[in-house]
Amino acid sequence: MRYLLLTLLLGFTFSAQTQSPYLKQLLKNTKPAIVARAQWAMQQSPQTITAFRCDRSAGGVHDFYSEGDYWWPDPANPDGPYIQRDGQSNPDNFVAHRQAMIRCSRVMGALAAGYVATKDNTYLQQALLHAKAWFEDSTTRMNPSLLYAQAIKGKATGRGIGIIDTIHFMEVVQALRIMEKAGAIPAADLAAIKGWFTAYLQWLTTHPYGKDEMNAANNHGTCWVMQVAAFARFVDNRELMDFCINRYKTVLLPAQMAADGSFPQELRRTKPYGYSLFNLDAMSTICQLLSTPGNDLWQYKVDKNRNIAKGITFMYPFVKDKTTWPYTHDVMYWNNWPVAQPFLIFGAAAFKNDDYYRLWLLLEHDPKVEEVLRNLPVRNPVIWM
Repeated sequence: MRYLLLTLLLGFTFSAQTQSPYLKQLLKNTKPAIVARAQWAMQQSPQTITAFRCDRSAGGVHDFYSEGDYWWPDPANPDGPYIQRDGQSNPDNFVAHRQAMIRCSRVMGALAAGYVATKDNTYLQQALLHAKAWFEDSTTRMNPSLLYAQAIKGKATGRGIGIIDTIHFMEVVQALRIMEKAGAIPAADLAAIKGWFTAYLQWLTTHPYGKDEMNAANNHGTCWVMQVAAFARFVDNRELMDFCINRYKTVLLPAQMAADGSFPQELRRTKPYGYSLFNLDAMSTICQLLSTPGNDLWQYKVDKNRNIAKGITFMYPFVKDKTTWPYTHDVMYWNNWPVAQPFLIFGAAAFKNDDYYRLWLLLEHDPKVEEVLRNLPVRNPVIWM
């Protein structure tokens, strides 16, 4: 795909004044790849968390379960509680539920993008099968809570930090919005699916785990807002959308961004490059989700200086040429970043920036590394425009 996109760069000039003509240009440049992904997705049967069971889970068959990535057996006490190695993922931890969720996101996102590119309703009919399996069918559905996410052996049966795992439902929701607009979801199914997300929003905003995650001072707090914004928009919860707008303006941006546009909380981690990309992607997605002509988060500034544009300006040179990164290299997966980061495509549309768009086209659009996939919840930008 990268070589196809390279040829499309020739002669490209971004001149769109609104996202609608920009979407037209995006489809022109990427339609063959979109259709190829959609055809792959058509071959995928629904598979939910009920297909996988971990004996270490304190929950039931319908409860999402995962284990903290950076937790390992203690060499001094192999049968005792796990110890942390920040930034180093333990390959033996249970992540099958997360993988199933990512697969659902990839499939439904690709099918919805295929519909946007071709107007072929069969893509949406296939997507409905996956949505019903995850959110409606009593034998395969997931419970709308995350009580057992990112557990730690000997320490916790679940943690609020695990809420970040459901960022992969965002492209599912984007697909569902397209399906709803196209009339591709029967009324009873739509009510059931919206009921699931309404229940999940209730849990996210009232359970102690949800409140803990909302108050996280780094990318976890950002991703809480990003998810709640996406799900609230799907179920038309204006109150929660307004809450997320206010949270972005008064908490996320002022508390996390430094004067130079960097995110100090991410830079101090053992994977500062990957986390900086991830947090900027999440903040840009919030702007993409919640901006309106009368309340444009892309233009909102803190102290007349800090805004999302400054964050993109800070990271752009290090995406264009990673060798110029002046901070510590990531302890793992340094060679796997960057890919086609969402902040580049969303920023290109918001700021009419040719350079951002060209760079986005050049980067990898179909990463295979699991660590990259789990930190890249926006894979099909045509369903977001």
